[in-house]
Amino acid sequence: MPSPTDPSAAAHGQDAFHPDLPDHDHDHDGGQLPLRARLHHVRADALDGDTAQTGGMRRFAAISGGTVGSERIWMGQTHVAPSTASSNHHHGASETAIHVVKGHPEFVFLDDSAGTPEEVRIRTSPGDYIFVPPYVPHREENPSPDDEAVVVIARSTQEAIVVNLPELYVLGGADAPEPPAAD
Repeated sequence: MPSPTDPSAAAHGQDAFHPDLPDHDHDHDGGQLPLRARLHHVRADALDGDTAQTGGMRRFAAISGGTVGSERIWMGQTHVAPSTASSNHHHGASETAIHVVKGHPEFVFLDDSAGTPEEVRIRTSPGDYIFVPPYVPHREENPSPDDEAVVVIARSTQEAIVVNLPELYVLGGADAPEPPAAD
């Protein structure tokens, strides 16, 4: 096999830096490479609204198993209307990273590090990031009476996991359900 610096690699139809990728000169599914062997462009107007939902907000998938064949990540947008709060929820075993794009959403959870459960509100601005650990109950609120809040979300799972809850509780607290044991 030619080395990555050997110009004859291109002549053989091979990606010299990724020799295990399929030969680009062969026909794959009507001329397309398999999902896992090519880049994907998901346009802003092509987001998928058929995702797990929580009252008070709307989620749209961009990167998921269904849209691009991802196996370990989910990414999309969440929109919260003016003067609206989502239902309480958590995202199972998934880690969630949030980037605020528009508005000033607030993220609410309970903290009992002082010995008594206390509601904590994290007020954000465009450009801010939030990290939500697995199983931590929370909700998003948009206090603006006029403007929608929009955030980009990335999760460490292929799909959007949403477990809606009747109320917030402290993860690991006396009255809190325990998350399932790790596999």
